[in-house]
Amino acid sequence: MSILFLNFGAYANTLLMDILSIGVNTEGQLARLGQLAQPVDTLFYAGNFLELAARPCVAIVGSRKLTPYGRAVTTTLAGDLARAGVVIVSGLAIGIDSVAHQAALDAGGLTIAVLPTGLDHIYPAHHHRLADRILHNGGALVTEYAIGGGSPQKHQFIARNRIIAALSQGVLITEAAAKSGSLHTANFALEQGIEVFAVPGNVTSSTSSGTNELIKTGATPVTAATDVLETLGLVMEQRSLFTPQTKQEAVIYNLLSGRELSIDEILTHVKIQPAELQARLGMLEINGAVRQTSAGTWMRAS
Repeated sequence: MSILFLNFGAYANTLLMDILSIGVNTEGQLARLGQLAQPVDTLFYAGNFLELAARPCVAIVGSRKLTPYGRAVTTTLAGDLARAGVVIVSGLAIGIDSVAHQAALDAGGLTIAVLPTGLDHIYPAHHHRLADRILHNGGALVTEYAIGGGSPQKHQFIARNRIIAALSQGVLITEAAAKSGSLHTANFALEQGIEVFAVPGNVTSSTSSGTNELIKTGATPVTAATDVLETLGLVMEQRSLFTPQTKQEAVIYNLLSGRELSIDEILTHVKIQPAELQARLGMLEINGAVRQTSAGTWMRAS
């Protein structure tokens, strides 16, 4: 483990970067990474990557030049899947990717961002705050590139897409033109035997020509999150529709996703005084979002 400084300007943070070697003994979902035509040998990550990668994951990607329709369907689908307990995987790119990450976070869910650069060079630069929010809300950043590599080259975006696909049980394209780079992700998914989903669009709209073509060639059409959940055999979690009202509430709520933490453990992630944390937990408990166990630890209520 090494210390990596990410310069987020006003959001400057010191993060712990872990390094994962992918080999013959790698198990579960991550084993796919070593079986690709262009195998992944090493991953660099910050956040709860290993924990999240073991959960049901769905990639949501699409065009950078999104339309209001693309934004709306991505927001709805990413939010509904996140509320169902699915981890949303995307590429932190402009357009559909960033909307998918934001919608997952707004829904109180978790998300993984796969980068085409080292962790010391968030790309695009104006997504520093989004990357910061992903980490502070229990998500993860991951890349195959070591620090010090600078700006990404064109081939790194395509290479990044194979990792997005490999980390996911399904790949959902919400809006894409005929030559959208996101279609590379769909192709990588098909090569790996991963289910491909697409949102149908207006047949006269060039911005949906890519997704409409995917459906014509066999992709599963999606008009609601249940289409994805049912196809993948995922059971909808009976989760509260609680939506955090403040950034601190969101951090606490996401930290307790799938685990129990003591007050001291929570305080290592939340920069507030113990008395204020107790008050926040009390409000979350009143709202039915969290509960205290008999051992004195805290967990989500549902």
